[in-house]
Amino acid sequence: MTVSEEQQALDLQFMQRAYELAQQAETIDEIPVGAVVVANNIIISEGYNQSISLNDPSAHAEMVAVRQAGTVLQNYRLLDCTLYVTLEPCPMCAGLLVHSRIKRVVYATTDLKTGAAGSAFNLLCDDKHNHQIEVHSGVMAEESSQLLSAFFKRRRAEKKALKKKSKLAL
Repeated sequence: MTVSEEQQALDLQFMQRAYELAQQAETIDEIPVGAVVVANNIIISEGYNQSISLNDPSAHAEMVAVRQAGTVLQNYRLLDCTLYVTLEPCPMCAGLLVHSRIKRVVYATTDLKTGAAGSAFNLLCDDKHNHQIEVHSGVMAEESSQLLSAFFKRRRAEKKALKKKSKLAL
C-alpha cells in the first residue's frame, strides 16, 4: 500500500517522538525502544522499554503504550489507531497488537532474530487471524538501528570490563 506524502510527514513526526522515548529508555539502562499510539493524528499514549526497571518481562514499549491507550480510550479495541515503534515488534507484542485490533503499525528498524512483522515471523499479517494489520517499516530506520547498536556495544564493553576487573581481583 502506498503512503501519501502527508501521511509520510505524519509518520516521521510520530516516529521522532517514539525515538525520543527510546532515548529516554536508554537513560535508565533499558534497551532503547520507544512507542506511541496515535488516534486522529494525536498521540494518545506513549511507552518505552521498562522490563528491567519494573521487573516485568512484558513491559515492552508497545505493551506500555497499548495498555495506556486502552485506558485513555476506555476500550480494549484500538480500531482506528496507529502504533509507531522504533523496533519491529516481537511475537509477544505482535499478539497484543492483533488482539487489540490496532489498524496500523509503523516500525523503524527490523529485528532479524525476533521480529514478528515479517523479519523472523509474520504474525501481524497472518491470514489465519480475523484481523489484518497494515504494516509499514523503515521510518527513521538508520537512527533507531544506530541507537540500538551503540547501546549493545556499550553493554558488551561494560560486561567485558567487569569480567576483566573480577579476574584481576582474584
